[in-house]
Amino acid sequence: MPSATWRSRVSDALLTRLWPVPLIGVVVAIGAGLGVPALDRAIDDTLPDLRIISGSTVDDARELLGTITTAMMTVTSLTFSLTVVTLQLASGQYSPRLLRTFARDRFVQTTMALFLATFAYALTVLQNVQNGPSQTVYTVPHLATAVAALLALLSVVGLVFFLAHLVGEIRVETMMHTVCADAIAAGTDVFQARDPTGEPEAVPQPPPDAALVRARSTGFLVSVDAGPLASAAEQAGAVVFIIRTPGDWLIAGEPLGYVWLSDSPDPPGAKVLERLNGRVTACVHTGNERTPVQDVGYGLRQLTDVAVKALSPGVNDPTTAVHALGYSSALLCCLVQRRLSYKTLRCGDATRVVVRLPSFAELLDMAVAQPRRYGADDPTVLARLLTLLREVAWQTTQPEHRSAIAGQLARVRRTAAGQNFDEVELAGLADLGRDVEAVLAGDWRPSVNGGR
Repeated sequence: MPSATWRSRVSDALLTRLWPVPLIGVVVAIGAGLGVPALDRAIDDTLPDLRIISGSTVDDARELLGTITTAMMTVTSLTFSLTVVTLQLASGQYSPRLLRTFARDRFVQTTMALFLATFAYALTVLQNVQNGPSQTVYTVPHLATAVAALLALLSVVGLVFFLAHLVGEIRVETMMHTVCADAIAAGTDVFQARDPTGEPEAVPQPPPDAALVRARSTGFLVSVDAGPLASAAEQAGAVVFIIRTPGDWLIAGEPLGYVWLSDSPDPPGAKVLERLNGRVTACVHTGNERTPVQDVGYGLRQLTDVAVKALSPGVNDPTTAVHALGYSSALLCCLVQRRLSYKTLRCGDATRVVVRLPSFAELLDMAVAQPRRYGADDPTVLARLLTLLREVAWQTTQPEHRSAIAGQLARVRRTAAGQNFDEVELAGLADLGRDVEAVLAGDWRPSVNGGR
């Protein structure tokens, strides 16, 4: 039975491509184009008079269907052109990694499916409009032709809604909201719930004689099927420790993880190691691009890319960078509620699989480091970074989290001290820095004159 990770991976691969839904629409339309005329002939005597829609003669029906097919090809070409332009804008103006977000837009896929299905249906029905021996009405499939006209009207309405939807989707705030929501959903699935007692779970560490497992292929680590891997490890009485995180770039032959026997001080034998190596290879998947299936840092990477792109000299849009940092803050505030760094799977009373995940310090650095560097000369960006640190500090009491926040606070302060800001800007940044310190000390009241 396919694992949940496999189903998620296949679903993501299909949803992020533009062709599956339109292809399904075309296939269904061709089937309907063959079936509706047959139904039309079978119940023609019981149908109401549809000639006002379909035309009373063969030539009328052919002209209507021909007009629909020609118009739908034009509309489909326009839709495809607008989609390509939007993809180019998202890639060049914001980040090339946002292409997946737009390509998986269900409204765009459904609209293209409607247009292509209308074209395919009208073209198929057109083949059923034939000259009879006496030009009788029975040679015109009135019901099928009326359905084609109805689909054409629906396509016109769909085009209007598509243009309105495109205007909304092309806004950078909409894209960032979608990325943030997807990343939060992925984080909820990937990161396990934190222990209510606050006690960190003991994670088994590889012993010195643990056998090394090597990567079999080159590419991004996309996902790990931890469930099947845990079953294989339980059968062998072993523990599998994956030391690379989803989203890491792997080179074939480099270390991927460790395997050791949990019930024996001896290293695993050659047969056991070979069998487990095969299972690890089957359960660890690489690809040529990062995906949000298990790669929680991918969403944060997208948001940071938008911020960095906005701060580039060619764009120079610090407002967008500030908004991107706001979404990064919202994402971090959600992730900090989960158990970060490791994911463990137990079979019975023993831990069988450990998968390394991004730590809080790594995620925080991903959100802060590049915007701090590229926005160093803009006090608004530095102020938003300090606000981000304060917002995230409000959400956690973990000592390791607060230590990471304090480290980032010191780096932002050093960056601000090296800039030629005026006294008012420096005072605002100093106030925000003290607010972060106060939160780290347990005082949850930010100053009213913080430099927002």
